[in-house]
Amino acid sequence: MKTLRMAALVSLVIGLATLVSAQQPDPKPPREIGYPLPAHGTHGMVASSNGIASGVGLDVLKHGGNAVDAAVAVALALAVTHPSAGNLGGGGFMLIRMADGRASAVDYRETAPEKASHDMYLGTDGKLVPQLSTVGYLASGVPGTVSGLSLALSKFGKMHWREVVEPARKIAADGFQVSYSLAASLRTSRSIRAFPEGKRIFQRDGRFYEEGEILKQPELAATLQRLESDGPREFYEGRTAQLIASDMHEHGGIIGLDDLKNYRAVTREPLKGTYRGYDIVSMPPPSSGGIALVEMLNILERFPLASMGFQSSEKDHLLIEAMRRAFADRAEFLGDTDFVKVPVAALIAKQYAEGLAKTIDATNAMPSSAIGHGEPTREERQQTTHFTVVDADGNAVVNTYTLNGSFGNGVVVRGAGFFMNNEMDDFAAKPGTPNMYGLLQGEANSVAPHKRPLSAMTPTLVVKDQKLVLAVGSPGGPTIINTVLQVILNVFDDHMNIQQAVNAPRLHHQWMPDIVYFEPFGISADVRRALENRGHRFAEQPGYMGDAEAVMIDPQTGLRWGASDPRNPDAAAVGY
Repeated sequence: MKTLRMAALVSLVIGLATLVSAQQPDPKPPREIGYPLPAHGTHGMVASSNGIASGVGLDVLKHGGNAVDAAVAVALALAVTHPSAGNLGGGGFMLIRMADGRASAVDYRETAPEKASHDMYLGTDGKLVPQLSTVGYLASGVPGTVSGLSLALSKFGKMHWREVVEPARKIAADGFQVSYSLAASLRTSRSIRAFPEGKRIFQRDGRFYEEGEILKQPELAATLQRLESDGPREFYEGRTAQLIASDMHEHGGIIGLDDLKNYRAVTREPLKGTYRGYDIVSMPPPSSGGIALVEMLNILERFPLASMGFQSSEKDHLLIEAMRRAFADRAEFLGDTDFVKVPVAALIAKQYAEGLAKTIDATNAMPSSAIGHGEPTREERQQTTHFTVVDADGNAVVNTYTLNGSFGNGVVVRGAGFFMNNEMDDFAAKPGTPNMYGLLQGEANSVAPHKRPLSAMTPTLVVKDQKLVLAVGSPGGPTIINTVLQVILNVFDDHMNIQQAVNAPRLHHQWMPDIVYFEPFGISADVRRALENRGHRFAEQPGYMGDAEAVMIDPQTGLRWGASDPRNPDAAAVGY
C-alpha cells in the first residue's frame, strides 16, 4: 500500500475531501415501474439461466415446496439442461435467508484431493505447464454440489430428497429440446472434442445436436436414479463414486475413493455489511465475492453517485478506482479461512474504506502498478451459473455454482454422464502468475490437500428493516463481483427497476491487468474519451459480462419482481 499512498498524496486534488465526505440524501426506494417490465408474481419467483429449470422450480413452489426445495430442484435440473455450467461434478455456494431472519451460507466448494501438492502444475523448470490445471483429469477438485444441495435441503427444506431429484431424472431420461445457444456452445467447445465420452454423448455419429433436436442423457438419468433411490451419499460412497475414481485412476487423475468419501459441504456465517441504510448479506471466504463487494460498496458510499448520473465519466471513474483497490486486496489476502488467516473484519470495515476512498484522485486514474494491497488492521469463458428463488413466505435462496471453464475440464465421467470441473485452476497454481481469467493470486490461495480454492461467486441478499428487498447473483468468473455490484448500484443509486438494473451495460476492472473491460454499445464515445483523458486504458474489444438472475420484493405490495439477464437467451424468470 506504500506506493499507493505516496502516489495518492501527490495526486489528490483540491476539493476531494469535500466530495468524499459529501452526505448522500436518503435514497428513494427502488421503483418497480417502467419498461422493460420485470416478470412478476404474488406468491413465488424463480430466475435462472435456463427456462426449463426455472419451470421446475416454479412447479415445486406451486406444490407446497419452499424456496430451498425449489432451489435444489433447479440446481439438479440445470445439471441436465445447462451442461456447460450446471453440474453434479462441480461445486459452489448457496446463501439462504428464511422469512424469520435466519440466514446461512452453504459452502460446497470443491476441495483439492489428498494427493494435490503446492507445485503440482509446474514443470521441472519451475514454469506452469500449459493447460495442466484447466484441461483433463488432473484439473479437477473433489465435487461438492450433491453434498451442498443435500445439506441445504436437510437443514431448511420441507420436501424429501427423492422428490426434488425426480424432475431432473425425468428430463435426462425423456430428453429436452436443444436450444440455439446450447447447440452453438456444443459446436464451439474444444473441451468436448478432446475426450471420447463427451463426443459420444453430445454428438450423433460425429455430428453435434442441432437446435430443436431432442437430447437424451441415459447415463446421467441412471446417475440421478441412483441418487434418488440411494440418497445423496451415493455420489460419494456408492456406484457413482466408483465410476469417478476408476475413470480418474485410468487417466492419471488423483481423485480417489477416500477423497470422495471424506468430502463434506459446510455451513458458514454469512458476511454482512451495509450500504446507504440497507443491509448487505453475502458469501464469506473461500468466496472472495462478499468481501470485495462490501469493500467496494463502503468506498462508493462516500460519494454522491446518484447526483453524478448513470454512466457519467465521473461516476465510472470512481467505480473503476474502487474495483482496482478491492481486487488488489483480493490478490493479497484472500484464501480458504480453514487454512490461512484472512482479515475479514478489517477488510470490510467502514474506516478502512474511508482511507481507501481518500486515495482516489477525482480527476486522474491511478495506475494499478502504483497500487499495492492495502494494510488492513488484522483482526468466477466464465462458465458458472446462478439462480434465485423467493417463495410465498419470503424465504429466499441465491445460489451460484460452477464447473469453472465451459464444460469444465472436458471430461465426462464414463458411465455416469456428467462433466467434471477444472476448479484447480482457481488456486494460485504459481502464486503471482495469472490464472485462466488473468487474475493474480497470492500464496494464501496456493494448492494444498483438502483446501478449497478462492472463488469470485457472489450470491447476495439486500435487506431493509429485517425484510428482504433484493436477491441477486451472476456467473462470469471475476466479473461476477462487479456484475452484482453494478446491479445493486443501479437499483439503489439510479432507482432502476430490477429488469432495467440487470439489462444495463457493465464495466469491469480487476486491478491486473490494468484494463477496463466494457460491453458492446455499453459506453459512449465521449464518456470513453473523458475516462481515457483521466488515464484509464480500455480493452481492445468489448465483450458481454455475466448473467444476472435477480428477484426483488415490493415493500408496499409484497409483489415479487423477477429479472433474467438478456445476455443469456435461455434464461427465464417465472412467477405465480
